[in-house]
Amino acid sequence: MKKQRRSTEDTNVSFLDIICCGFGAIVLLLVIVQSGQIEVLEESDNHNKGRIRALQEQLFTLRGEIEYLERDLTAKQEQLDNETEAVAILRGQLEEAQQNLIATQASNIDENEELQDLQIAYQTLTAEMRRLLGDFYSRKDNVIGGIPVDSEYIIFIIDTSGSMHNFAWNRVVQEISSILDIYPNVKGLQIMNDMGNYMFSSYRGQWIEDEPYRRRIILDQLRGWRPFSNSSPVEGITAAIRQFYSEEKKISLYVFGDDYSGRRLAPVLDVVRSLNRGSESRDPNVRIHAVGFPVQFAAGSSSGVRFAALMRELAHQNAGTFVGLNDFR
Repeated sequence: MKKQRRSTEDTNVSFLDIICCGFGAIVLLLVIVQSGQIEVLEESDNHNKGRIRALQEQLFTLRGEIEYLERDLTAKQEQLDNETEAVAILRGQLEEAQQNLIATQASNIDENEELQDLQIAYQTLTAEMRRLLGDFYSRKDNVIGGIPVDSEYIIFIIDTSGSMHNFAWNRVVQEISSILDIYPNVKGLQIMNDMGNYMFSSYRGQWIEDEPYRRRIILDQLRGWRPFSNSSPVEGITAAIRQFYSEEKKISLYVFGDDYSGRRLAPVLDVVRSLNRGSESRDPNVRIHAVGFPVQFAAGSSSGVRFAALMRELAHQNAGTFVGLNDFR
């Protein structure tokens, strides 16, 4: 009986050993499998983080390019708006120029007809004058519109003050162009402002040769010429006579202005008389003409009256003519 119980105990122990070994093997397998899964998961997680980082960098790059393109688009849109506005302005100017051209052409037709009539009248008058005065008669003074135009040299003295520039400058350019037209060819020109400043400093104290292209340059330069002015023509007149006076040259000064800021006239007349020397038997060598613009009259200022009084007397004493305009536009 004792031998049988021992056999049963051995069998139980062997079974327990097998069970324990089995459990151990299972645990070992679980440990091995779990470790491999962790490594695989870690590798997958690192790979995903790398892709996410790359995608984020790509996203930032795309956002930067989008911002750059948006700024460039905004700038081009503003440029397009400016160019569109400029095109609209140019179209308006073109339409205005076309209307002016049509009006000018119509006016030219009338002017051409009037010019033909004047030429016929001039020819008739010339023939009648020859008959009455003789073939050998010659005029002592060439006068147009009351202004003697026998001078060989011309100096323009122009008031460049704010009142002239702001209200009468287009008329100034127009009148200077008209005066140049009545002198088809002179030996020398000069442009100064009422302070004695030269339009072309390279010709200081020298005569500008009269050429058609030089006349065009003078008129173009005049439109934007604006040196300092004290609204008094005295400095320009005296400077012009001092620098260009010559007994061998016939010179005319044309003074353009609207204002005389001084208070007394007599001292100015005395100074000009002493500079523009002329014997009692002949006229002063430099003629002084003046064109008055009624800007100060429109403003109710008495300085315009002083300018007219001064220039009228200067023109009278220096063999010239004073012309007062009734409109400065």
